[in-house]
Parts: sequence; C-alpha cells; structure tokens
Amino acid sequence: MKPIHSFALAALSIAVLSGCNKAPEQSSQSTSITTTSVATQAAVKAPVAKKVPHEMTIHGDTRIDNYYWMRDDERKDPAVIAHLNAENAYTEQQLAHTTQLQATLFDELKGRIQKDDDSVPTKNGSYYYSSQTRGDNEYPTYVRAKDGKGTEQEVILDVNELAKGHDYYAATGLTVSPNGNLLAYGEDTVSRRIYTILVKDLTTGELLEDKLEGTDGDVVWANDNKTFYYIKKDLQTLLGYQVYRHTLGTPQSQDELVYEETNTSYYTGLGKSKDKQEIYIWHGSTSASGVSVIDANNVKAQPKRLIEREENLEYDIAKHGDWYYIVTNLNAVNFQLMKVHKDKAHDKANWQTVIAARDDVKLEGIGLFANHLVYKEREMGQSRLTIRNLKSGDEQTLSFNDSSYMIHAYGNNELDNPHLRVYYASMTTPGTSYDIDLNSTEKTLLKQQAVVGDFNADNYASERLFIKARDGVEVPVSLVYRKDKFKKDGTNPLLQYAYGSYGATMDPRFSSSRLSLLDRGFVFAIAHIRGSQMLGRPWYEDGKLLNKKNTFNDFVDVTKGLVTQQYGDESKIFAMGGSAGGLLMGAVANQAPELYQGMVAAVPFVDVVTTMLDASLPLTTNEYGEWGNPNEKVYYDYMLSYSPYDQVSKQAYPNMLVTTGLHDSQVQYFEPAKWVAKLREYKTDNNKLLFKIDMEAGHGGASGRFKSLQDTAFNYAFILDLAGIKE
Repeated sequence: MKPIHSFALAALSIAVLSGCNKAPEQSSQSTSITTTSVATQAAVKAPVAKKVPHEMTIHGDTRIDNYYWMRDDERKDPAVIAHLNAENAYTEQQLAHTTQLQATLFDELKGRIQKDDDSVPTKNGSYYYSSQTRGDNEYPTYVRAKDGKGTEQEVILDVNELAKGHDYYAATGLTVSPNGNLLAYGEDTVSRRIYTILVKDLTTGELLEDKLEGTDGDVVWANDNKTFYYIKKDLQTLLGYQVYRHTLGTPQSQDELVYEETNTSYYTGLGKSKDKQEIYIWHGSTSASGVSVIDANNVKAQPKRLIEREENLEYDIAKHGDWYYIVTNLNAVNFQLMKVHKDKAHDKANWQTVIAARDDVKLEGIGLFANHLVYKEREMGQSRLTIRNLKSGDEQTLSFNDSSYMIHAYGNNELDNPHLRVYYASMTTPGTSYDIDLNSTEKTLLKQQAVVGDFNADNYASERLFIKARDGVEVPVSLVYRKDKFKKDGTNPLLQYAYGSYGATMDPRFSSSRLSLLDRGFVFAIAHIRGSQMLGRPWYEDGKLLNKKNTFNDFVDVTKGLVTQQYGDESKIFAMGGSAGGLLMGAVANQAPELYQGMVAAVPFVDVVTTMLDASLPLTTNEYGEWGNPNEKVYYDYMLSYSPYDQVSKQAYPNMLVTTGLHDSQVQYFEPAKWVAKLREYKTDNNKLLFKIDMEAGHGGASGRFKSLQDTAFNYAFILDLAGIKE
C-alpha cells in the first residue's frame, strides 16, 4: 500500500513489474493456446451445475442461493474441481476454431516486445538500480551499478532462477538496507498475495536464515541495517493488520508487535521519509486516512499518531527538514496542500495552507526536493505537473504535445537530485521516461518503450470527448483508432473499457497489445465513468455507496453516445472490465444486454451482497466505505438492487467470456463460478457463455511477461471471432 495521495516512489524500494501488478484493464487469466479438434466440439456440452438450495435471511428478506455449494475455501472439493474442469473443457471446445487466430495474435503480441530490455536506472543511496529482461525469459533480473551508465553491474536478484519449478511466481517489495549490503524481498508461489520475506546478503550472494511467513511482502529498514518492519496478514481475510519489528538472526516467533489495526475497515501500509529519518505506518480506509511515525534511528521506538484519526479526514505527509507538507481534504473536497512544523503537527490548527483548495482542480500528490516542490493536479480530467521553487516561489508547469495523456513521477528517491524523473504516455505515444531539470524544466529523454515491428505513431489518432449521461452529467471518454481503418460512419467494431470504483482513474495510456485490435479496424474507448476521480473527488463520491448505479448508467450512456456519434457499429459493440470492473460488466449485462455483441468479465466481483455480508472473506469489512454495509437495511436493499448475481433474470444476454483464477485473493473464484451457473439457468438466448479458470493463478493472472500474453490473445480471439474477423 502506498500513501493515498503521494506519487513519489517509496524510499529504498524498487518497483517489481511482475504480472501480478497489471493495470485493471489488463487483468485477465491465463490460458494455453488450445489444439482441440473441431471434430470434438459436439462431444462437449455446456456444464449444468447441480442446484442445492442455500437459504440466507436478513432484514426479513430471504434469498435462495442454489449454487452456494461451489464455495470451497480449501479448493480441494472433488465436485467443485470437477465442475471447474468441465467449464474449462467446454470453453476450450467452443473456441477450438480460433486456435490459429490465438496463435497469430500471440505471435503478434510477443513480436512487438523488445526481448532484451532494460529499465532506466534510478538512484537510491550509493547505487543506481534497474531491471533487465533477456531473450525469452519470463521474468526480470534486478541489477545495480555505482553509476547511472551501468558500469560494472551487479546482479542482486534473478527472478528467472527463483521461478524455476513454479507454475506461478511473484517477487515483490525489493528493498535494500541503508548500507547497501542486504536485500529483503517477498515471494509468492501460489498467487494469493501472501508473501514469505527472505533476506539476501549482497556481499556474499547467500540467503540469510531469516524467513518470515504470512506477510504482505514489503519491508522498511531501520537505520541500523539489522532491523526492519513488516506487515503480517490475517490468513483468512488476507488483510494486513499487524506491524512487526524483526531483528536479523532471530526467529519470527520473537518479533515484536509494534502496531495492530483493530478497525477492520482500515488497510495498513509502511513507508519511510525521503531523508530516511522516519518510518511511517499508513492507515487508510475508503473514507479516511492517517499516519503513525517511528524514529528510524531508534530500534526500540514506538509508533506515535501524528493526529488522532477522524472519520472522513484524509491526509498524507512528506517530510522536508523539520516541516511536514500535508496533502489533505481538511476543509477541501478536492484536497489542498498544507504544511506544519513537525513539533506542532499534532494540532490541525497549526497547519498552514500552501496551495488552497479549488472546486474544479483536484490536488493529487506532491514530491519534495531540497529546493523544489513538485505537485500533481487534475483539471477537467487531465493531469499536470508543476514545479515550484521553494525559495523564490516561482512556478513552471510542464507541457507536452498530446492533448490527452498520463504522467506520473517515479524513482525520485534523493532530496538533492537536480532532476525530476517522470513517466509519460498517451494512447498513441509509448511509455517514455524523462529527466526534467528542476530549474529550467528542460527535458532529457531517457527511454521510450520500444515497439518492435512496423509501428508508426502517426498511423493512429486519439480523441477526448464528453458524452452526456441520462442525468445531464457529461462523462469524459478517451478513444484511439487507426486512421486508415476508421471511417466514423458507424461501421467500425468498438471495444469499450471501464473500471469505475475506489476512485481509481484509468488515464489514457499506450498498449502495444491493443494494436492488434486497432490494426483490424477496432476503435478502443475508455469510459471515465463516475466512481473514478477523473473529474475530481466529487466524481468519485457520486459513484459509490448509494450513488453506485451512476457508474453503470454512465457506461451504458457512453455506449449509446458513441454509437449515435458513429464511432462504432451498433451490432459490433464489445465491453470489457475486470475485478470491480467485472461488477460493472455484470450490472450492465443485466441492465442493457441488447447493446453489446460480446463482453469479457475478468475476475468479476458479482455476488456483492453475499460477499459483503461475510466478514471472513478478503476485502469485506474494509470495503464498507465503498459499497456500504449490508447489515444496515438501506445498503442491503440498494446493493441487492444492482448485485449482478442477484439480478440475473430470464432474458437474452450478450456473448460472454468470464475469467477467474482458482487462487484469486481479491475476488474469490466461486463468485464468477456461481454467476455463470445462474446465467446458464436463466438466459433465454443461444449466445456463447464461456468460463475460463486458471487453476494455478490468482487475481492478476499469469506471472510471466510472455505467458500473460496468452491471456490477451485468448480474450482478443473471443472478441474478434464474434466480430467476424477470423485472422
């Protein structure tokens, strides 16, 4: 967990870009390219799940769940496993005729990726850290050097070696000790996001005996180089709630519990100040946040709350000398920047405004340097970065050529760095890293994501438009297409994606995989629906709790608007979403199935009421601020009215591909399993309903960089086949 509003990379931490960290729109489940003969298609029938009535009563209302039996927390029940295997066999048979198309797509996707690829080195302490991928390796190798040119590189972790013998492998939270001699990291071989922390001696290359189980994978080192802090998870709910202090060479059983979160609506995270003097325990719910501070130089120090937590008060701090800079919603719906001397921070009356709140501009985060403040804002859906000289007060806002783009700062670990490192992309511009001079704002291009083959950005165009929803609100939409394939006469197939929950904003970004759709004539659109923060915090508030249906209505209304404006063929409109975006797919399928020829619902959260009534499931009690607590009747009634599983009815549904992972840690596999079974029972059409379960993976799908492309090829083949595009 990162601080809610900070865009600075956590100190002494190296980002692990593995398959489990995909963006929501890329979240899907792995599959192998099938070789089933078309001749066998008649032999496999759609699985019909048995019905075992399970009664659930609350608020005087009784629901009957005939497929509740599919829940098996151990994932070993023979009947459940047999049913899931039958679903996989049916899906494989139904898409057997797309085998060659899947292979073609996979070759395209893989062919655009530069096999030998290095990340841009980032400085942390005495070293520059980066990652390398080589040849057909699925995973990165992490290296460091004494200079930014990579002279005399030293391998600190080869994930390819660690992953050998595992169907799934993820390394996370790579964090080097202050003296540079030790590397702590977390590993997960099941895809449940429960990590074992290991420590490697970088001077000898050997692992220490320390092995910490049941964690979230991240550590923060104290400054003595032999003590670190980590978070332990509840193995049932998967919620990280205990912060422990570990001393190297001692067993985990002797670790000191320094903080325990007793409020199950809060997430817990760890961080460290940029000057390395303080360690932070971050507390965050969907409606409040805060921080406790630990002296990084005192291994016996106890955490102290900056201020007492308050409902609906959010804040995030960054240390600069003896001052805290605070991004907060205190008296500011769209947040403001304040500062306070650290000795007076406990009283909000001492907080001084630095950047005042504005109704139409959201302050999203800050980064601090020795003499500069960098802050990120969003206005009318577009982000921007501004550099302020802390001595003179002069400001310069960074400018770029694209009309719509995403930008964020990363790897800025040193206070005295003269440059700001940023990552920039648009829907037509591949991801690009720049160093920007903090005084002159002169940009130095460090790297642009290579797209192997005949890619030419000039062949593609991106647009940003607003479409009016049924209540008169205008919804932003970002879209991209290939110029010579787009006619704007209502003949192009169109794929619309959205997420729309937790305030997560899906900025327009580049995807080399997406080119396989655009080159075949597709228009790709991102609907920035309510539930995100594309238009500020009110945009989020208007898409959660008792306003959640706005999210679904916006998506449907954007589809209608795009068809009306002839961006897409009304008979070839497709929709895609994952996780909470899978909830979106389910709700939209119930509300307006006639609009879509096909849908892909990845790891979908569809059994809203039952899940939110079960505190033993992961991400339930700490989600009450997002969906509501159905133990209260007003929320129960509202959630029930849109819950995709509860609202399945006897009607025609679009062609649908549903994916999940047996070991999913966020949305349990049995939610989509039950949903598919009920859809089969109720739907009145002959459209495809396919369910693909990765029996090895979890919420993020496959873990390797090439293996995960099989997921995308599979999903794209489903869509292209329905659109009548066979190659």
